[in-house]
Amino acid sequence: MSTLRYTEPEITADLVSEHGLTEEEYQKICDYLGRKPTFTELGVYSVMWSEHCSYKNSIAVIKTLPRSGPSLLVGAGEENAGLVDIGDGLACAFKIESHNHPSAVEPYQGAATGVGGIHRDIFTMGARPVAALNSLRFGSMSEPRVRYLLDGVVRGIADYGNSFGVPTVGGEIYFDKSYEGNPLVNAMSVGVVKHGETASAIAEGVGNPVIIVGASTGRDGIHGATFASEEISEASEAKRPSVQVGDPFTEKLLLEASLEALKTGAVVGIQDMGAAGISCSSSEMSAKSGTGMHIDLDKVPLREEDMSAYEILLSESQERMLIVAEKGREQEVMDVFEKWDLNAVVIGSVTDNGCVTYLRDSEVKAEIPADSLVLGGGAPVYIRETKKPAYLKDTAAADLSDYKDAGNIEETMLRLLDSPNIASKRWVYEQYDHMVRTNTVTRPGPSDAGVVRIKGSKRGLAMSTDCNGRYVYLNPRKGGQIAVAEAARNVVCTGAKPVAITNCLNFGNPYKPEVYWTFKEAVGGMGDACNVFETPVTGGNVSFYNENPRAAIFPTPVIGMLGLIEDCDQHTTGAGFHSDGDIILYTGAPRNGIGGSEYLAFIHGVTAGDAPELDLGFEFRLQRSILKLIRDGMVESAHDVSDGGLAVSLMEKAIFSGKGAQIKMNVPGESITEHFFSEAQSGIVITVKPGNETVVTYTLEKDGIPASVIGKAGGDRLVIEGIADLSVSEMQERYERVIPDAIARTQTV
Repeated sequence: MSTLRYTEPEITADLVSEHGLTEEEYQKICDYLGRKPTFTELGVYSVMWSEHCSYKNSIAVIKTLPRSGPSLLVGAGEENAGLVDIGDGLACAFKIESHNHPSAVEPYQGAATGVGGIHRDIFTMGARPVAALNSLRFGSMSEPRVRYLLDGVVRGIADYGNSFGVPTVGGEIYFDKSYEGNPLVNAMSVGVVKHGETASAIAEGVGNPVIIVGASTGRDGIHGATFASEEISEASEAKRPSVQVGDPFTEKLLLEASLEALKTGAVVGIQDMGAAGISCSSSEMSAKSGTGMHIDLDKVPLREEDMSAYEILLSESQERMLIVAEKGREQEVMDVFEKWDLNAVVIGSVTDNGCVTYLRDSEVKAEIPADSLVLGGGAPVYIRETKKPAYLKDTAAADLSDYKDAGNIEETMLRLLDSPNIASKRWVYEQYDHMVRTNTVTRPGPSDAGVVRIKGSKRGLAMSTDCNGRYVYLNPRKGGQIAVAEAARNVVCTGAKPVAITNCLNFGNPYKPEVYWTFKEAVGGMGDACNVFETPVTGGNVSFYNENPRAAIFPTPVIGMLGLIEDCDQHTTGAGFHSDGDIILYTGAPRNGIGGSEYLAFIHGVTAGDAPELDLGFEFRLQRSILKLIRDGMVESAHDVSDGGLAVSLMEKAIFSGKGAQIKMNVPGESITEHFFSEAQSGIVITVKPGNETVVTYTLEKDGIPASVIGKAGGDRLVIEGIADLSVSEMQERYERVIPDAIARTQTV
């Protein structure tokens, strides 16, 4: 019990506004309560009705996405993460979430706690995390603060993930000035659980005890959810206390204790404490079950003295869970956590009145209808005004003819290797432990997607995070389609069948009509593609207000794609050339258009034109055909054509394998520049054993997929007849040095 008695401030219009609530929302709160709220109640509503928790500006749009399928075991949004049947009595839980705002203010802890939070979402489902990925966006590498943010974010991800003991097997990093003051840090976790051993975030059984387990509660992270629901400004630095502080070693103990406690059969429901802390877990568990909770905050283990009810309820201290146990069996659960040296304290019980009631100093500080707080219940839902951005007329009408002659193609190819969007990310992924638990099949780098073996099985999971924000900026609907298509194409290139997606939708201020129009169009594009690829959306995260005082970020709907490999020993392919003498084929669509390309942006400093061409039906047929050939053992390697176009795809195949190639191509009617640097979708470079090229070409063309032999692998140079003659070792050296050299500039300042 605290030694100080708090006098709660009077509720005024200014105080309501400071809590991020509108006058209309405040009146709605009064209507729900039948009276004016207390200060503590105002705080609870402010975090639970923040965009970060309530999705009040996005839920109506998100619900238009395809959210069901034969392999889904729970509906989108029903649990802490999506759950997909992967055969053999196993299921995969996976999810991606953002920690953008905290990482902009405190990059190390912001990124670290993002990793911790997403892993908790997975093992709260009863699944053991088996892999992690991330999707990162930063401003120009020429800026010292960008390099500082990159260094801090990567160290935060590495230190937390490595200590927690889950391999980081993939991800992506992009650099563009649009992310200058507002980096994006999206973390993804993938776990495996047996059917029948999953857990749910429910609070069933009146009288059942409510137990808080894990770390003690402090003042870190208070109003973190509200902080994530407003634009970043110079004042954000003053909100550093809103950034949580993580402890991966405690999280590891919490993982093992939680999975062990679930095996006792005494756990009715469990939910982690992420955004909005106890407020969120108690109200969401209650609302889901149609019950309530009576919580005595005097019993919550604290690490700071004299915390008020407001502070305890809104704290986002990490490594904590809320558990509802069977009455009379609570000691079984508590014994498990105490064995792992973790707090385990009964702080309340399940009630039947539908309210969450919070006591402090033996006084009721808040009593709120649980359903009024949550997404899908009483939380407000808005459909904002839309307006097509005026800039799209100018970018679409831009004359790109002056850029369609790259001049010396060889020189341009080498210059593209200097782009940090294309250059090696080894400096990043070598800080991550990607082999822990020994189930990693493909390392980050020389593969289009991460692959982990399902322990005790030949089967494997392939996973990828993808989105090119530049495409979405130029054509939101097509950009959303491409994000899904490329994510699917990447897992197909490893030999996996795309199964389902999670997503992290990073956009600007939804109250700006242009931003909201872009958001709706991008989500519509994602839905178009998911319907074609039969990859339902299992859940995810929306992150609005990604703006700095100068502008909004590129709209960036990141896709986390899950794929299933039937036999990792037979069906897994890499991106690099496989063996000397292998025949190289280009399969897929013509190389047309340079709009939105890395060539245009990096070489000429221009972001204009339309997003790259994409025919969803053709893309689906291409992926289906390539996957069948891989499973039939006909494909030795596969690498999709994306950033930098065909030229970069060929260079990367050589760099990844240390092998050269001799390429001879008949360039069609379009310009040579377009042929090599267009990022038109639906293109894959594959290699096959000599003698198999005829049957492979026939199979693809029978499915309506053009395919042509373009060369042979081998040697130490990449030779494109009449175009380029490049040393593989020199390309490797250039490719590897870009990011380390940039970081070194920061370290010597």
